[in-house]
Amino acid sequence: MAHIEFLDETMRDGQQSLWGLRMRAGMALPVSPLIDKTGFKIIDLTGGGMLDVLTRYCQENYWEGLDLLVASMPNTPLRAGLRANANVTFGITPPALMDLWVKRLCAHGVRSFWIYDVLFGIENMTRLAKVAKEANGAQVAGAIMFALSPVHTDEFFVANAKRLADSPHIDSILLYDTAGVLEKDRIEKLVPALVKVANGKPIEFHSNNLLGLSAKAYLDAIDNGVSVIHTASRPMANGPSVPSTEIMAKNIQLRGHTHNLDESLFEPVATHFRAVGQAAGFLVDQYAEYDEFSIQHQIPGGMMGTFKAQLAMHKMMDKLPEVLDEVAAVRRDLGYPGMATPFSQLVGIQAVLNVVTGKRYGTVPDEVIQYSAGFYGQTVAPVDPNVLDKIMAAPRAKEVLANPPQSPDIPELMKQYGTEDEDELIYRAFVPQADIDKMRAAGPVRRDFPLLSSPELEQVRKLMQTVKVPVVELKSAGLNLSLRRAD
Repeated sequence: MAHIEFLDETMRDGQQSLWGLRMRAGMALPVSPLIDKTGFKIIDLTGGGMLDVLTRYCQENYWEGLDLLVASMPNTPLRAGLRANANVTFGITPPALMDLWVKRLCAHGVRSFWIYDVLFGIENMTRLAKVAKEANGAQVAGAIMFALSPVHTDEFFVANAKRLADSPHIDSILLYDTAGVLEKDRIEKLVPALVKVANGKPIEFHSNNLLGLSAKAYLDAIDNGVSVIHTASRPMANGPSVPSTEIMAKNIQLRGHTHNLDESLFEPVATHFRAVGQAAGFLVDQYAEYDEFSIQHQIPGGMMGTFKAQLAMHKMMDKLPEVLDEVAAVRRDLGYPGMATPFSQLVGIQAVLNVVTGKRYGTVPDEVIQYSAGFYGQTVAPVDPNVLDKIMAAPRAKEVLANPPQSPDIPELMKQYGTEDEDELIYRAFVPQADIDKMRAAGPVRRDFPLLSSPELEQVRKLMQTVKVPVVELKSAGLNLSLRRAD
């Protein structure tokens, strides 16, 4: 029997998968101290996408909100996620700016990182790990992004895991299954091999529960040497998120394993996030049916909503099955990139364009050209030659190829963006100035959202979901509300 550590994903992957990164600091602050006291090994808290979404769509100061959350959880190492060669954008970020992003996160209290590169650019990953170590001695997990394809063999994953484990700046190996497709027969071969090359460094496991298989996969992985599993509070778990902490704490004990979690704190945390999510109109308490087709396209759960929005905009929702077929085809064409940011988005966008325009690769985004030209790193498998010819014949190809990614240093970037403040430089480099101005005009970060769980607002939410008339009015002793649908 084993002692299993839990890593909490409620405020990062849970809300990314279910709430589209729109969890404001005040939505978590009422219970973040409870999460801190629960006994998690690490709490995954933030990533580059939150800087963008919170600023642009929620008008919330990312750094201020992060500071409030960090201060509320002093007992547990807080983690940030890093894509090794880019932050926020789907393009390439200058290495000096990536290094500064890590340093600023460390300065704001982050003490743990998980670092990934879908093309396994190990040099970038270990460089950032070294930056984190030198900044504040942060713990760093090097991620093995799992994918199914003819080229993603156990040998491929194990070789890359060994390169990570051999680095003195990597503390653990994170097996990360974005599509939730790892099953027992593959786990029984892959995980022991990872344990062997890790040389005593812990193996973490993260599996998004899209197929409803991830809780069982966690148990199988534990049987084969995984000692850290990623879970979320039940309202923020399952579906495109990870398995719930509640069920995994129960499951591992039934298997005879032990953990350090205070189970009495599960319910108040869950009750809070369920109320906030329901009142805000976000997804909670999700479940997923097993869908064999998911194994072919391997689309991460958070992307499905984007697909539907894009097709609805073109009045082509009936084309969704065709788009999913095209995703699988584009992924083969492009050499089987792993379906995680940015390549899940690039494959998905290209598939939508192919279907909407009716001409495969008739319209090609700049980022697909950059990918095919090797700007992101060496592809896992070669791009199909015929497809490569079409991509390089795109109208934008010559200009894109003539402008490879640049590597300015920090003084150059400060001059370019007109600031010597490092936090402000991060903002200006990644977020449009107009959105920064709107965020600042909105005022300080709210520390709670007292109306989010009111009975009146819950009634309004239900009415707006069911009533199709253009005007909804709600009157009570303490509230008089009139809502009109936009044209």
